[in-house]
Amino acid sequence: MRCMSCKYGDMKESKTTYFSALNNCYVIIENVPCLKCDQCGEEFFTVSTAEKIDAILDSIEKIASKIFILDYAKAA
Repeated sequence: MRCMSCKYGDMKESKTTYFSALNNCYVIIENVPCLKCDQCGEEFFTVSTAEKIDAILDSIEKIASKIFILDYAKAA
C-alpha cells in the first residue's frame, strides 16, 4: 500500500507511541499498532485501532489525575 501523505513510500506494519492531552491529564499509550511510511515516516491507524484508542481515552479521562502511561496490548 502506498503512503497517503507522500505518495511514494510503502506502508509497513509498525508500532508507535500515542500521546494525548485531555482536560485533566496527559495520556501516553505505548506500542500502538500502526502503518508507517518507509519514506516520510507518516503514521496511520486502522479504524479498529483508532476506536480502541478512543475507548481507552474515554475510560482514562474518568480516573486519571495528571499523567497516565499504559501499554496498548494490555489496555485494548
